[in-house]
Amino acid sequence: MNLFKCVLVVSMLSSMQACAQPAAPAKPVATGKVPASKPAAAPGNEPAIRAALGKVAPGVKISAINPSPIAGFKEVVVDGRVMYVSTDGKYLLQGSLIDLGSRTNLTEASEAVLRRDVLAKVPDSRKIIFAPPNPKYKVTVFTDIDCGFCRKMHTHISEYNKLGIAIEYLFFPRAGIGSESFQKAVNVWCAPNRNVALTMAKNDRSLPKKNCTNYVTMDYKLGMQVGVEGTPAVYTASGKSIGGYLSPQDMLKALQQDNK
Repeated sequence: MNLFKCVLVVSMLSSMQACAQPAAPAKPVATGKVPASKPAAAPGNEPAIRAALGKVAPGVKISAINPSPIAGFKEVVVDGRVMYVSTDGKYLLQGSLIDLGSRTNLTEASEAVLRRDVLAKVPDSRKIIFAPPNPKYKVTVFTDIDCGFCRKMHTHISEYNKLGIAIEYLFFPRAGIGSESFQKAVNVWCAPNRNVALTMAKNDRSLPKKNCTNYVTMDYKLGMQVGVEGTPAVYTASGKSIGGYLSPQDMLKALQQDNK
């Protein structure tokens, strides 16, 4: 169980023994613009925060401890998610922090920066890309071959492209590593023409079972890291989640809004 689930268990059952196995983090709600990356926090308060979280979830991996808009608290990044911990390590706030003046979800904005930086490091060679010659927009889509809405989305692939949207696929077989959906993703990746094979698989056409060097496991773990819990999971170049299936026109509107 990850730290977020563990905190809930501790608060309900006063138990610290159910925090060992990682689970998929909850999907954040996209709201507001993505701010610039924040400077690293001074290390003065880190020992208390790390010690406190380590007691709740032994072995927890804290990626960063940054300044927070809340006085007396730090923004703490764990498993690609943001929480707020008091500088003395006594209190933890989990959930969305909203700036009422601008109506901006500050938590989602911080998480979008994290996703942006992580997804930007994925090379094109790891993706299956359907793109027009000169795309205006690019989206990263975590897809599952057996997902109904993923298949529906792919039927519109030429329409997305005509609107200037490049669809860059990564695999996220929801049933997990080693599942039938996982093997179908491997079959696609090992095919001579991955774009053709992916279209065939999404049309429920059987592909020869194959095994080769592939990135399906890496994609799945990356999806877990950025908070995917359903497919399709669509992220803009800025790291914002714009939901699941969107019609071509609705996706264009969301991307235009993201670029304002």
